[in-house]
Amino acid sequence: MSVTGSGAAFGVPDTLEASFAVEVSALTVGEAMKRATAAATRMRDSLVRGGVVAADLQTSNVSVTSTRKDDGSITGYTVNQGLTAKIRKLSRGGALMSAAIAAGGDAARLNGVSFGIENDAALLAEARKKAFADARAKAELYAREAGRPLGRVVKVSEANPSYWPAAGQDRYASADSVPLEPGRQRVTVTVTVEWVLDPAPATKPGAPRS
Repeated sequence: MSVTGSGAAFGVPDTLEASFAVEVSALTVGEAMKRATAAATRMRDSLVRGGVVAADLQTSNVSVTSTRKDDGSITGYTVNQGLTAKIRKLSRGGALMSAAIAAGGDAARLNGVSFGIENDAALLAEARKKAFADARAKAELYAREAGRPLGRVVKVSEANPSYWPAAGQDRYASADSVPLEPGRQRVTVTVTVEWVLDPAPATKPGAPRS
């Protein structure tokens, strides 16, 4: 018998990943690259001064595109540079983001943020226990309905865990920073467990059948 069970555990995020970018347009590629690089460097330096270590900064993309007239002639160039930052002090996340955007000036962009839990081993263990217990409860019910004892487990398989934000109360903000609502993180695990159904107990001669 194969049964699927699911379990969830909740934890408070302890990291923030912010996706920054700069976008600059100019008449020449060289000028656009120069201004974009300068703005991106200012944003990076601002994050480093705020305590973000170099290992938590990563260039996410660099692109150069052209703008054209209807007749196809080029009128200018646009350079985009992306920078992803992992912020480990959530209480300072809003201020760090605001400072980085200010450092980049009008070229600065913020494409999105996401929260995460750096060490989720304990949450995964809790969710897995709940998922297996859920599968066992279903299996025991089906075994009773079938009139067969539930035997040993012969196979356990797990789908990739899923992570979803859940409502929470924490809020990090000040008058001059981006307000942050980290909420809670929900980890959900789904397992499929296969059990053997043991033979039904033998009925004694003359005993009434159920």
